[in-house]
Amino acid sequence: MKQEMVFGLHAVEALLQSEPERVKSIWLLKGRDDDRLQRIHQLAMQNGISCQPAARKALDDKAGSPQHQGVVAAAKAAPVKGEAELDALLDNTEQPLLLILDGVTDPHNLGACLRSADATGVHGVIVPRDRSASLGPVVRKVAVGAAENVPLFQVTNLARTMRELQQRGIWIVGTAGEADHDLYQAKLTGPLALCMGAEGKGMRRLTREHCDELISIPMAGVVTSLNVSVATGVCLFEAVRQRRN
Repeated sequence: MKQEMVFGLHAVEALLQSEPERVKSIWLLKGRDDDRLQRIHQLAMQNGISCQPAARKALDDKAGSPQHQGVVAAAKAAPVKGEAELDALLDNTEQPLLLILDGVTDPHNLGACLRSADATGVHGVIVPRDRSASLGPVVRKVAVGAAENVPLFQVTNLARTMRELQQRGIWIVGTAGEADHDLYQAKLTGPLALCMGAEGKGMRRLTREHCDELISIPMAGVVTSLNVSVATGVCLFEAVRQRRN
């Protein structure tokens, strides 16, 4: 079974709460004894998982990063969710709210998008199997627990998946600077998939052509575009606002 390293306080705690059976062992920063690390230690002990003290350099090496916040876990790699799991989710969801990310390759951006997706109640995030960041340790760390709560579906053919969503009655709204109306003029209620493009390039041509509607985010200053994770948060929270009315 393939193994992955999960690090960061939120990510490790969320993993212990949601899928403790995946965690094989945990290393905690030697000499650190605050409430957050104690909570992780207690959760691990409750699930029969060993915790070992480790020096900061050892944690840096295990995580491949100094941004581990004093905790690193070795876990069985989660199985990749694909088209079959997406179909199962949609079969059991009446008013789905989905997020499609076309070519978001920066793990920090993917983690931040997952965090916004979790905050806004998104049922699932869809990415292409190629040309996308995957659920690695950096994504999990940036997502601060959201990666363990919001399912990520990697699909082989994004355009085909979009067509299948449309056949299910899901309206696909994509963001594009040249759109003839903006986010606040769009109807974002009902079964909906919001499609966001890659950093700097936007959506690929085929992805854009498979959207039912294109919208822009109104920009008042000299900056002409937003980081994809910021734009995702803006659009998702507008969808939440509309869906609550």
